[in-house]
Amino acid sequence: MRLRSLLFVPADRPERFAKAVASGADAIILDLEDSVAAARKDYARGAIRDWLSEPRECLSFVRVNPLGSAFVADDLETVLGTDPAALLLPKAEGAASVRAILGMAGSAPVPPILPIATETPAAVFELGSYREVRDHLVGLTWGAEDLPAAIGASSAREPDGSYTAPYELARSLTLFAAHATGVAALETVFPKIDAPEALDAYVRRARRDGFVGMMAIHPGQVPVINAAFMLGPDEIDRARRIIAAFEASPGAGALQLDGAMIDAPHLKQARALLAQAGEEI
Repeated sequence: MRLRSLLFVPADRPERFAKAVASGADAIILDLEDSVAAARKDYARGAIRDWLSEPRECLSFVRVNPLGSAFVADDLETVLGTDPAALLLPKAEGAASVRAILGMAGSAPVPPILPIATETPAAVFELGSYREVRDHLVGLTWGAEDLPAAIGASSAREPDGSYTAPYELARSLTLFAAHATGVAALETVFPKIDAPEALDAYVRRARRDGFVGMMAIHPGQVPVINAAFMLGPDEIDRARRIIAAFEASPGAGALQLDGAMIDAPHLKQARALLAQAGEEI
């Protein structure tokens, strides 16, 4: 599935669901966790059940409450009786958390899981374990809000908005863990909703670094995210020419193309880019 943009929408605001779809997001995330007060959880579950019982024009994920919370069992009872595209699992701590969800589901089929993989200190040390449960994952993402709160940090960001060193580390480790696992690496949210130029720079940095999509908190962010992750015709053309060059010289370890040397990593990158574009290789 294509996952350039994933837009959060509070699950207790069903009047916003269709508006979220209309944003052009590749997926919407119906949120049962932070954006829904405890007294509204049951209402939100009913709204999700109603939404998922009807035909949908957009992938619909559901963010359940964390393992160990008073709400997750009821969340799963609701969600597993419907047909979400995936579960977003907050405060996940590696493969053990994924297995815990599978165990709670019993014999019920479980949709693919997208862990938020860095929201607790322990979670950072479990990132490599996701390879053990890769068949149950749709991707990995990270968070820059709960982790500083968990360790008593005053902020995850410098005055200019960039991440401080500990959270750059969490971001990088999630990126590498996703690629090591063979699933989509998804950038975390950008907190400002009225700064499109800063958002564009943030998304383009994410794409440059190897993320393939990003979560959003406002419909207005979606067009910027989609545009930044859209593969341009020049990129696709160059990837095709790299592959064609190696196919024409199958015994070559390195070749020249456009005045520059290309070798096996360039070929691997070209194939991955075309796969991301949905082309058969």
